[in-house]
Amino acid sequence: SDAPQLHGEAVSAEALWACTTCNACTDVCPLGVSPVGLITDMRRHLIGMGELRGAPAKSLEKTQRQGNPWGLPKEDRMAWARDLHVPLVTDNPDFDILYWVGCAAAYDARAQKTARAVVQLLQHADVSFAVLGPKERCLGECARRMGDEFVFTELAEHNVGTLASHSVKRIVTHCPHCLNSLRQDYPDVGGSYEVLHHTALLEELQAAGKLPTHGAVDGKVTFHDPCYLGRVHGETEAPRSLLRSVLSESGALEEPARHGQDTACCGAGGGRMWFDDAPETRVGRDRIEELVE
Repeated sequence: SDAPQLHGEAVSAEALWACTTCNACTDVCPLGVSPVGLITDMRRHLIGMGELRGAPAKSLEKTQRQGNPWGLPKEDRMAWARDLHVPLVTDNPDFDILYWVGCAAAYDARAQKTARAVVQLLQHADVSFAVLGPKERCLGECARRMGDEFVFTELAEHNVGTLASHSVKRIVTHCPHCLNSLRQDYPDVGGSYEVLHHTALLEELQAAGKLPTHGAVDGKVTFHDPCYLGRVHGETEAPRSLLRSVLSESGALEEPARHGQDTACCGAGGGRMWFDDAPETRVGRDRIEELVE
């Protein structure tokens, strides 16, 4: 009876919300304990008590209401594809691969460049693919890691229904969090698919001779392994294979000190992207300095 309360005494709310769910603790635990699972469970309690407020709470509200954390119109979800003639599932109903674009690449100007590049490569390799376009909603990965199981389930059930209506079996995505959610979370709500990171598919296309295997990029390049790609799913070689293939003889792939499955966190996972952290306190500052070096 004298034991401290788990919430607020043994573990503070501040500590729970500070976690980026990078999974480094789970990865190194010799007993196989998953602190990330315990933290997200405790976050569910905080969500249930109405303890999440401000910007992260608003991002969840917008995700539930509009299908994306910025609350932007679903009608704008294909703005990234302007002039690329990207087929919707209704345009190419017999597609082989569904390209899951995700919220960031749909709405963020910088991330849109990634989606455009992926599409151009798929078109160059003559891949039969399609996108959901306005039918695509946030997968709810952030919601689940933040502890809002209700919002996650609502989004997931909607998306699983949409994917089933188009008989989707194979999905490619460039987003590590979308990849993780589709692989790890969606089987819980009846959605089981073959899910590829875009680098794995592009490597596959290179091996089949559908994409060039030589490049002319000079100078140094480096690669940041996202936690949910390198550490959680162990996918470290395909990105590097592709980078090496585009380098000229004078180019070089240089690794940061922490890379592969021992990568360093950018600080945005676990819903932390939606918290109003001051620039000087952000977890990713050290990582940026490491990559720049």
